[in-house]
Amino acid sequence: MCDIRNNAHNSRPGVKTVPLDNALGMVLAHDITEIRAGEFKGRAFKKGHIIRDEDVRRLRKLGKEHLFVITISGDEMHEDDAAYVLAHALMGEGVGIAGEPKEGKINIIAERDGLLKINKQALTEFNMLGEVMCATLHDNTMVKKGRTVAGTRAIPLVVKKDIVEGASAVARASGGVIDVREMRSPKVGVVITGNEVYYGRTRDAFAPVITRKVHDVHGELVGIYFAPDNEEFIAARLNELIEAGADLLITTGGMSVDPDDITRFAVKKLGAGNITYGSAVLPGAMFMIAYLNNSDKLPIPILGIPACGMYHKTTVFDLVLPRVLAGEIIGRKELAELGHGGLCMNCKECRYPACSFGK
Repeated sequence: MCDIRNNAHNSRPGVKTVPLDNALGMVLAHDITEIRAGEFKGRAFKKGHIIRDEDVRRLRKLGKEHLFVITISGDEMHEDDAAYVLAHALMGEGVGIAGEPKEGKINIIAERDGLLKINKQALTEFNMLGEVMCATLHDNTMVKKGRTVAGTRAIPLVVKKDIVEGASAVARASGGVIDVREMRSPKVGVVITGNEVYYGRTRDAFAPVITRKVHDVHGELVGIYFAPDNEEFIAARLNELIEAGADLLITTGGMSVDPDDITRFAVKKLGAGNITYGSAVLPGAMFMIAYLNNSDKLPIPILGIPACGMYHKTTVFDLVLPRVLAGEIIGRKELAELGHGGLCMNCKECRYPACSFGK
């Protein structure tokens, strides 16, 4: 009677069945489990273990007379060895390897808090090669130190070296497919615009929202000013906040197309450039981002949040802020790319960021 299981293993390249006494120096093709009633159940020998003289007696005690072993030629690699090579090629800054490979898979983790950046084109090219793979979290995910951000492996138990080398070359050519970038802790100045709030006709709802979101990214509030719909007044308050040490400015309201909505014009009067008005995100289509040159220091980003920021828990502001703090310059292209995944589903109970918004 034929042993179907043995035939299945024997059909795998590099794997064969051998008598236990002939297995010395060979590599196990699978884990071997040991069970001691009421005491222990677990792995006695790990896949990839090289059989030694002292192992034979124990293996026989476990009922093994034949073993599935791997034969690896000079132009091949074991999956665990390949996993290490692939992981190192994929890793950029701010990430590391977690532990050792398990069944040929190894995890890549964040070595610091920050913003996960994935080179999606390079990742696709890597995965197109076949026999190797890498899966990651979404690009632009905020992560904490120690979080698993990716996993990679060679798919066959034994893989050709030239495939691993080719995949590694693709990854290295990108300068690192997987990075976790540091996010700076900003000093934030806020100007809340609108005659109705400034003159006390309506109670402000923006300040508590902005305060919470600034604190969530470990930012410091330099000051919050209220301003009427007046270009000179708004520009003057923004300038005062810069003089007070703000390195990130936020304006709220006044972002529509009504005659009284002049916040973006006040930003221009301040001297800001690279002004981009409008994003491919709902909520947040009337969002604005601009940059103000600051002598020999880095440009100061100015983020203009439309009225939706008051009553939507998550908007385009939440997608853009982490990227700004990670040092990215956001312009028309970056805001346009947010259109794919940029429609909030308005769930009854918001689960962001564990949802599709912004991805």
